[in-house]
Amino acid sequence: MTTSATDIKTGTPAFRHVTLALTAAGFSTFAVLYCVQPLLPVFSAEFHVSPAQSSLALSLSTGLLGIGLLMAGPLSEVGGRKPIMTGSLFASALLTLVAAAVPNWPTLLILRALAGLTLSGLPAVAMAYLSEEMHAKALGLAMGLYISGNALGGMAGRLVTGAVTDFSSWRVALATIGVLALLAAIAFWRSLPPSANFTPHALRWREIPRSFLHHFRDPGLPWLFAEAFLVMGGFVTIYNYIGFRLLAPPYNLSQTAVGAIFIVYLAGSASSAWAGHLAGRFGRRKVLWLTVVIAIAGVGLTVSDRLVIILAGIVVVTAGFFGAHSVASSWVGRRAPRYRAQAASLYLLFYYFGSSVVGTTGGWFWARQGWTGVAGFVTSLFLGALLIALRLAGVPRLQPEATSPPLPQ
Repeated sequence: MTTSATDIKTGTPAFRHVTLALTAAGFSTFAVLYCVQPLLPVFSAEFHVSPAQSSLALSLSTGLLGIGLLMAGPLSEVGGRKPIMTGSLFASALLTLVAAAVPNWPTLLILRALAGLTLSGLPAVAMAYLSEEMHAKALGLAMGLYISGNALGGMAGRLVTGAVTDFSSWRVALATIGVLALLAAIAFWRSLPPSANFTPHALRWREIPRSFLHHFRDPGLPWLFAEAFLVMGGFVTIYNYIGFRLLAPPYNLSQTAVGAIFIVYLAGSASSAWAGHLAGRFGRRKVLWLTVVIAIAGVGLTVSDRLVIILAGIVVVTAGFFGAHSVASSWVGRRAPRYRAQAASLYLLFYYFGSSVVGTTGGWFWARQGWTGVAGFVTSLFLGALLIALRLAGVPRLQPEATSPPLPQ
């Protein structure tokens, strides 16, 4: 990575402004995206829809986000990084505020789908901005702070909606998230320095498909994309339907208590760092399968009838998932010497499609077989991920193993 006199270094005011802006952006993006997950049982009851149908409030957002990622990066090459990200944050915040007042279920789904599409303007573009503007020695810290904002936003969005719904209503909860997202958008707009190392390029439509298809000729990347689909799909399925189980007898937990379960995301953050350390020491191909085995063990614990063991199982699943995602996503960059932005977009496309398609499919198993069906379904997904991880262990290396930042979640 080359450097220039305009690169932003740690300890400077510009570095503080960038990290503040992108931490706020990551918080806003993932709070808006995942704030509805604890509310799925509430939507099911209020709008008289099935658990699988209620999951569309999240699945449509993640699905449209994945599709939008394919175009957000190329568009930012023309319009600039900061304008695309700023528009994304303001649009998604306003859509969330409007969603709090919708009169019916179809309108809510339309607004959630649009929110997912607008959110796509942040993740891939933020990575491009950091890669262009930060000094090589500052990039790792800046990326880590950005990703921590993602995790904090995803956790806080779920906690806030769960608690506010208990004390008021889901509409007030969504409005609260919308206001927080709007404040984060303002902080981002005012704090982020304009690009200094960005040069606009003409959008060459004919080159876009070729740059994406290039990665499917690699012997490893398609397997990593499939890994993202399976592990994310299984992980989201667990969290989509655990609320239905714990709100009902014999547990009868409150909405606040169910929302508080997402505090275990802190275990995920720790496991990401742990898995990254092990991958750097022993190699990704020796660590990826281990993280998937941990996730499978966690699913087995959730089958218990004892609440403390169920919660322990969720912690273990979360640790295993975040570890697998950290290893797999960082591996993508190592296997893509060309068109790395497109490789990252494809990984995230499969990642969010797993959340969208598999997360909703899990509702069919919940409706017919209860938690046993959900656990069996997720176990089958993770077993597929384990087979892929073992398959990847035999894929030829293209370059020496090295650590690199994971993709945003």
